[in-house]
Amino acid sequence: DPGYEHFKMAEKSHGNWIKLYLEGNNSEILLNLGKKVLKQYLEALKTLSSSLSKQVAQYDVYSMMVGTVIIMEVLLLLLLSVPKALSSRAEFEVPLSPPLFSLLFYLMCLMLCAVHVIVCTSAESLCYFCSMSWLTAAGVMMLISALMCGIFSAIAKIFENSRLPLKNPVVSSSSWSEIDVLILAGTIGHVLSLGASSFIEEEHQTWYFLINTLCLVLCQELCRNNFLLKQCDPQQSTTVKQNFDSIGEASECKNIEIPAAGNSKLGKATSSAEFIKGSDKWISLASPWIILICCRLLRSLNQTGVQWAHRPDFGHWLTSSEHKSELSFLAAVSLLMIFFLVQRRSSLVSKIAMALGLLGVYSYRAAIGNVIFPWQRDSKDISKGITEARFVYVFVLGIVFTGTKDLLKSQVISADSSVKSTGLWEVYSGLVLLAALLFRPHNLPVLVFCLLIQTMMTKYIWRPLKFDAAQITIMHYWFGQAFFYFQGNSNGIATVDVSAGFVGLESYVEIPAIFLTAFATYAGPLLWAIHLLCYLSSE
Repeated sequence: DPGYEHFKMAEKSHGNWIKLYLEGNNSEILLNLGKKVLKQYLEALKTLSSSLSKQVAQYDVYSMMVGTVIIMEVLLLLLLSVPKALSSRAEFEVPLSPPLFSLLFYLMCLMLCAVHVIVCTSAESLCYFCSMSWLTAAGVMMLISALMCGIFSAIAKIFENSRLPLKNPVVSSSSWSEIDVLILAGTIGHVLSLGASSFIEEEHQTWYFLINTLCLVLCQELCRNNFLLKQCDPQQSTTVKQNFDSIGEASECKNIEIPAAGNSKLGKATSSAEFIKGSDKWISLASPWIILICCRLLRSLNQTGVQWAHRPDFGHWLTSSEHKSELSFLAAVSLLMIFFLVQRRSSLVSKIAMALGLLGVYSYRAAIGNVIFPWQRDSKDISKGITEARFVYVFVLGIVFTGTKDLLKSQVISADSSVKSTGLWEVYSGLVLLAALLFRPHNLPVLVFCLLIQTMMTKYIWRPLKFDAAQITIMHYWFGQAFFYFQGNSNGIATVDVSAGFVGLESYVEIPAIFLTAFATYAGPLLWAIHLLCYLSSE
């Protein structure tokens, strides 16, 4: 390499310079030789850098193309197999055996091997795929040919089935669905993981994994539900549902016998046809992915655990003094979103109280200097915000009192179930307002995403899929635990926000401080538990 040769020359000249220096030669020759050595070193470094850049810039295009073709073929084959995988029998069939004995397979193998020989014999630079043995290369070419023939076979089978009359697959009579297996295995696995201290320290990773897996399974269930509804006639589906409700016997959907409604996934699907019409259908299909995105954003907001707490996150960026304007805007938008997500089932008086309470929350944070008003240019007038916080407490107690009154009314007077449901929602709204007051401003998006996920799960997942009470309860428990860590909490006492116990208090008062600190710490699980009661009472 020219750069290495220049370096050896500079090294030799450097040795001569050291020899003259040790001999005590201080003449101009030593100075000129030193300048020459320095120049040689710089030229050698420049040449080496140029050679390295040329080597790095040379891509192994042929090997990359072969790998890309294999990956794209596998993805396309999986995509073509998705409809069967989402059917009631959940079959995954890759048609490889017929193509392996077809003429197209052998012709493609011969053509690809010829291309490989031409490329490898004419390649000037080093190629990783060409450096492999010819037997390995032939195996790769056979794999590419088999996958391509499998894709053609799958496409031909799809067109062939489209010409035949649609038939419903036999519905599995198993009483255990994928959701049941997941929530049982996930809950037992989490309990077993508590036997190891490392899993306890990083428990948030367990819940993040379980929530992500749950969303993917829910997405599969929604897709399967929609595929089944497409295959069944709506009028016959309604007849099936009526037969299930009246006599609980098997019915027919396009001449296919269906087990009893208790063990039939199709019975669950047909009973939810009214929920997935029009745009709601596509929102329902997109809901698990939206929830996944929300959970990923929340993970970036607060780092927690032992190994991750020291890493900078978006919450640290927001709480810095240089980004107070951004934090103020985010807090205002979050409070506005909280109002729109909570007020839909509240009475008019509660809506007004909620709006004034959320305005008081922002005023409290502005008073203590966390956020600023648009017309506020400095933060000189900082106080404890006692008046503003107590102003919010009044509305919290008012909303909770209204809900408690409705609950007592539903128990004493034999009123309809809507009164009880409304009362529970009023209590829930009051607790949401209290959480908004106690949460730090950068944590308000956690509360917003909590309400948003609850709304989407209720309207587009739980009701259409008709889950039972046990499944709904465990899902609420999972999300509640996940939101405990989304708040920035951990299993260590260092993450407890003790400042929440002093909101609206001039000095330390034991009982209110303990209650407020505990509520601020466990607001996520508590809100999901109250929402579970609201959901079960409304169904």
